[in-house]
Amino acid sequence: MPEGQERTEKATPRKRGKERSKGNVARSAELNSVAILFAGIFLLSILGKSLIDRTLRFMVEIYQASSFIEITDDSIINQVFFLLKYIGPLVGAFLLGVVITGLGINYLQIGYVFAKDALKPKLNKLNPVNGLKKLFSPQSLVELAKGLLKFIIVGYIAYSVLKKHTDEYLLLYNVTVTRALSFLGSVVFELTIKIAILLLILAVADFFYQRYMYEKRIMMTKQEVKDEWKDYEGDPRVKSRIRSMQLQMARRRMMSAVPEATVVVTNPVFIAVALKYEPVKRTDAPVVVAKGKRKIAEKIKKIAIENDVPVVENKPLARSLFETCEIGMEIPVALYQAVAEVLAYVYQIKKDKNPLMRELQDA
Repeated sequence: MPEGQERTEKATPRKRGKERSKGNVARSAELNSVAILFAGIFLLSILGKSLIDRTLRFMVEIYQASSFIEITDDSIINQVFFLLKYIGPLVGAFLLGVVITGLGINYLQIGYVFAKDALKPKLNKLNPVNGLKKLFSPQSLVELAKGLLKFIIVGYIAYSVLKKHTDEYLLLYNVTVTRALSFLGSVVFELTIKIAILLLILAVADFFYQRYMYEKRIMMTKQEVKDEWKDYEGDPRVKSRIRSMQLQMARRRMMSAVPEATVVVTNPVFIAVALKYEPVKRTDAPVVVAKGKRKIAEKIKKIAIENDVPVVENKPLARSLFETCEIGMEIPVALYQAVAEVLAYVYQIKKDKNPLMRELQDA
């Protein structure tokens, strides 16, 4: 396959969420069946004796009343309700316990999943070609192997248990019906327990196998991970373009403030910082209205020169202003003295160039 198309990456949380919404989860049906089987055995061990006793009492009463019961539709319905009165609560408790066990083990495996996408009808499921492909798929072969293995092992266990009690079967003709039923019940219980333990081992193995296959099935290619990240975070190229446009707009606003600056302090080549001070408005301190390095610094100086804004070279002050101040910030107190000297120098230059200002200041 082309580079980046092999499924080598673990599924992301977003991918797992999408798969769960489709009903694609790691679940072992074998584990559900074994849990229900154990629940049934446990409930029968508790309720079995009472169920047999009540059934026998029902049969005795029916037999005693059989001579005067007329067989009609109404009488049959009455006898059914009579039977439910005897064994209904026990059968209901048994079925309720089995249902709760089935739901519980399913919840422990996959949690709560409501896959509405899985409820939608899909015509491709009726395609016989797809059915044949699934029939001969590796997954189907694995399921076939599992079924054959269970059949062989269960058959062997059943044979060994039944063979162990061969001599006891010959003695059943000489015991009471109750004794015979008790013996057969113990044999069936032993057989069921051994088969259930075997199926439990196979179910645990199937659980880990299903999880392994699920993780393998939902793995992603490198390109899928990149595409998902783009969808979630946005295309990096688009975000970069937006940031670039924002920087350009901020730079244009900054450059438009340079003509109104009071002075530009330079490094002189690498750094330029434009300061604005308005004593008429009694501003607390000069404000940085523009700053930049290299090309931006050259552009700031060019605009300042074009608009008769003084450009003063002061390497330490320029570096300090650039590192400690952002655009729109007042200068820190530590730089008041140095900036005041620069401003005094600027005002002196303006005074020398403008006779009217000189006369006003002298007056």
